[in-house]
Amino acid sequence: MPGYLDPTLPTQQRVADLLGRMTLPEKVGQLLQLDAQGDLDDLVSVTHVGSLLHIPPDRMDRAIELAAATRLGIPLLLADDCIHGHSFWPGATIFGTQLALACSWNPDNARRAARITAVEATSTGFRWTFSPVLCIARDLRWGRVDETFGEDPFLIGEFASAMVAGYQGDGLADPTAMLATAKHFAGYSETQGGRDASEADISRRKLRSWFTPPFERVAREGCRTFMIGYQSMDGVPITANSWLLNDVLKDEWGFTGVLVTDWDNVGRMVWEQKVCADHAEAAARALNAGNDLVMTTPQFYEGAQEAVRRGLLAEATIDGAVARVLALKFDLGLFEDPGAPDPERQRAVIGCAGHRQANLEIARESLVLLANSGTLPLTGPSGTIAVIGPNADAAGTQLGDWAGGSGQCSWLGPDYVPEDTVTVLAGLRELAAERGWRVTHAHGCGIATMSPHPDGPTGQDGQPRMPVITPVPPDEAELAEAVAAAEAADVVVLVLGDNVLLNGEGRSTATLELQGGQLELWRRVVATGRPVVLVLVNGKPLVLPRDLLSRTAAVVEAFNPGAMGGRAVAELVFGEIEPSGRLPISFPVHVGQQPTYYNELRGQHGDRYADLTQEPAFPFGFGLSYSRVAYSGLELAETALGIDGTIRATVRVANTGDRPVTETVQWYLRDLVTSLTWADKELKGYRRVVLAPGESAEVSFELPAAACTIVDADARRVVEPGGFELLVGPDSRNGSLLAARFTLVV
Repeated sequence: MPGYLDPTLPTQQRVADLLGRMTLPEKVGQLLQLDAQGDLDDLVSVTHVGSLLHIPPDRMDRAIELAAATRLGIPLLLADDCIHGHSFWPGATIFGTQLALACSWNPDNARRAARITAVEATSTGFRWTFSPVLCIARDLRWGRVDETFGEDPFLIGEFASAMVAGYQGDGLADPTAMLATAKHFAGYSETQGGRDASEADISRRKLRSWFTPPFERVAREGCRTFMIGYQSMDGVPITANSWLLNDVLKDEWGFTGVLVTDWDNVGRMVWEQKVCADHAEAAARALNAGNDLVMTTPQFYEGAQEAVRRGLLAEATIDGAVARVLALKFDLGLFEDPGAPDPERQRAVIGCAGHRQANLEIARESLVLLANSGTLPLTGPSGTIAVIGPNADAAGTQLGDWAGGSGQCSWLGPDYVPEDTVTVLAGLRELAAERGWRVTHAHGCGIATMSPHPDGPTGQDGQPRMPVITPVPPDEAELAEAVAAAEAADVVVLVLGDNVLLNGEGRSTATLELQGGQLELWRRVVATGRPVVLVLVNGKPLVLPRDLLSRTAAVVEAFNPGAMGGRAVAELVFGEIEPSGRLPISFPVHVGQQPTYYNELRGQHGDRYADLTQEPAFPFGFGLSYSRVAYSGLELAETALGIDGTIRATVRVANTGDRPVTETVQWYLRDLVTSLTWADKELKGYRRVVLAPGESAEVSFELPAAACTIVDADARRVVEPGGFELLVGPDSRNGSLLAARFTLVV
């Protein structure tokens, strides 16, 4: 038996044995990940492809069989976009988006969602997911805000770490473990104008300050794959950025896993970025810079071999990348069990009752109460609820991007949603019936329609071009129907937001306003004088006119809350659950404020625009409950300590209302004087505290003095002695925070 087939041998010994048996074409093939909807026989048997993605269910077994029949029998690494659930498999559990998960400020929700996703996806043959996203969302025009955990690097690190642990489980040898992917490394979200995949205005100091810390954390914790971004920085495509990929990720952080490009990144250096004359040059630059696996650039197969012949690329460099890919396959146990679909396991786990219940529990914590005049919860005598708006019964919008019929899955179709999806309308109808309330419904208006891209259906990379999006104008008949429904009701639940046409890869928007007839619908409904509860189902923060907000009784944010989100919203409206979500991202007052985020650098000339303040409409960390919470008595154990010391503090938190509350106690750090400009404050920790009515608790917490860092001019993270403030409160606003000063001494 060849050594590489002996499971008792160490992985590195098996890798070395197999690598020594491979031809150059076989090696290059292992470094390719191609779309499985092509000719499988050609992909596997001729091109020797090492990985496939987007494989339809009816082709999975055939692909595995073809790989087993090759000369060396190297198994395939099968991947899919299981971004927030195994979303492209019929009946699978679809959770809220990352932005929704982050609203809970409970990383265990991310871990649970990832674990369930891994259990379901591995039963169908997939062992690799391109999740989580560690990008920082600052410019809300960017189309992929919904895929992020928000704007703060600390919070992103907490959730990303939990999600990686959920996917990878107890170790890759576990047949339910999935490879997690930290993406998009790094700075992808900082592109100009919020436009997707363009040049990123970012220095190495800025990159080290905010964008790399979450990636460094998961790299050191054992995330086994990283995916690079599309953008360039200082004119260098990330695909060719050896400093970032080799010097930082691999050498400095000790990353030994596999680095995969995003879709046709290698080809884009030829046809779009135009920094390489041909695919041989592009292949050489990509591998020399540290990439291991090349996604959906079929020309790489011939290009890499040509690069070797031309002396642009050493075969030893190819060997290093192949070794890392093979190590993953051995560690996953694919040579012993290639992970064929297991129908029996699928029947037991996909969309099962336990997963559905977990999805509901997670959705409950993802809802954020932004405003409430006392209308919510609806606990009084029964009456009529008019449920109005284009997102009231929009299952696809509730699921969000990378799910169901969002456009990335050809075999499910554009209208697919899981049968168990509960929309806001369905959820309210169910709970209202139990309480004797009557529910009526009116659509009210449209949001947006799409038309084909004028340059054709696909780009040079083979991906579908994003359609042109056009707002739907107000329809007087629909508006009249909605007004009549509102006038006949005791309370209105108005469900607005956006849809998957306005969110996602390649779908950045120039505006953040409500599209279509939504603003006009909102105006006419509030004009009826009925109390209006606004529920937002959307992928990113939107600009909400202040005059309409002031006339709206309550506002609930429900960022793409997943299949059970409608039930969770209904429970919140009727007071069955307490609102506990907090914003992981700021809401602007106007699109012209972009980028909007709480940890801005000090040193601006003034504190406002000439025509508008810089304050957000709703700040990072904000969220209301149905009760009232008071903070008092912030105390430090020491007011002077060494750099190796620990900051210890206590604060008293009291529930002064008559309903239970889950309060998220947040602590921030302010360095009073820094050698270089720095953020006014940074989130350093938080704790969720459950308080009964009238209950108070002393919350204690610790923070290493080593966390009091800035990044210096040489892009090194350092601690500077001097004066600091510890800030504690319910959100990031200065007016909400108690402050206590301390000094770090040498």
